Amino acid sequence: MRILLTGTSGQLGHALLSHLPATAIVHAPQRAELDLSNATQLRQCITDFKPDLIINPAAYTAVDLAESEAEKAHAINAIAPAIMAEEARKLGAGLIHYSTDYVFSGDKSDAEGNWQAYTEADATGPLNVYGKTKLAGEQAIVASGCQHLILRTSWVYSNFGKNFFLTMLKLARERDQLRVVNDQWGTPNSADWLAAATCEILAQLQQPQDAAAWWQQFGGVYHFSASGKTNWFAFATAIIELADQQNKLGKAAPQISGIPASEYPVPARRPHNSLLSTEKLQAAFGLSIPDWRSTLDACMQSVQAAASAPLNSTTQAQGQAK
Repeated sequence: MRILLTGTSGQLGHALLSHLPATAIVHAPQRAELDLSNATQLRQCITDFKPDLIINPAAYTAVDLAESEAEKAHAINAIAPAIMAEEARKLGAGLIHYSTDYVFSGDKSDAEGNWQAYTEADATGPLNVYGKTKLAGEQAIVASGCQHLILRTSWVYSNFGKNFFLTMLKLARERDQLRVVNDQWGTPNSADWLAAATCEILAQLQQPQDAAAWWQQFGGVYHFSASGKTNWFAFATAIIELADQQNKLGKAAPQISGIPASEYPVPARRPHNSLLSTEKLQAAFGLSIPDWRSTLDACMQSVQAAASAPLNSTTQAQGQAK
C-alpha cells in the first residue's frame, strides 16, 4: 500500500510515522517540502506519488491565533482537505482525515444539566474560527464523494511537539503555583494510542480483497477517543502527580488550583463540553478503548527526569485542541 502521510512535524503525524506498517510505502513530506496552503504544490504531490491512501493529521491548530489568521486556517483546515479528497477520488484512493471536538458548541447536557457525550448524529455548531474551518474541511470531504474516514478526536497530547501535557510538565518544573481552568470537560487522548488504533483500523482495511466494498460499508464520520472524562484542572493534577511519583520534576510539586474559564480570557471561545461518544467506532471496528489515565501513564513512562529549576510565581493555563 502506498500511503501519503501529512503533518509529521505535529504530534499525531509523528506518532503515525512510527506506527504505520513496515510493508507500506510511506511518503511523509516535511513542511518545507509540502506547504498545505499551496494548492498547486499539494495537487502535484498527490499526482506524482499516486497514493492508495492519504492520511491527514495535519492542521492549523493555533486556536487563538486562528481568530486573526482566519484565511490561513481556512487554507490548511478546509481547502487542503478538499483538495486531498478531490485527488483521492480521481485516483480511487482512500482518505483518513482527523477532525476535532471543536466542531460542536459544547453545550450538550441532560435535563439535570449534566454534560452528555456528543454522537456523530448531533448537530455541529463551532464557536471559533478553528472549529469552523475544521468543520468546513469535513464537509468538503463528504461532498467530494471520495472514500473516507473522518476521525474526530480531542485534547491530543504526547511526549513530542507542543501540547498541554508538555506545557504542564514544564511549568511544574519551573513554578510553585499553577492555576488551571476547571469548567471545560473532555477526554485527553494520547497521540501514540490514536496512532496505534488508527493502524488497527488500517489493518482491517487491508484484509478484504474488495477495498471499495470496505469503504462503502465502513466509511464515514467517527468519534475517536479514549474513555472517561475530566477537566483541564484535573488533567493537569493527574500529570503533575504522576510526574512527582516518578521523580520527573526535579523539585517539589507545585500547588495547583482550579479557576473558571471566565478568569482566563482568550481570543477564541472554547466549548465547555468536549465529550465524544465512541459507540459507533467500537461497533464498526471492535477497538478496545482504554481509559485516558492508562494512556497518560504510558506517555509519562517515556519522560525523562528534569533538573530542578523552581521559580516563585503563579500561572494560569488553559488546554487547547490538538
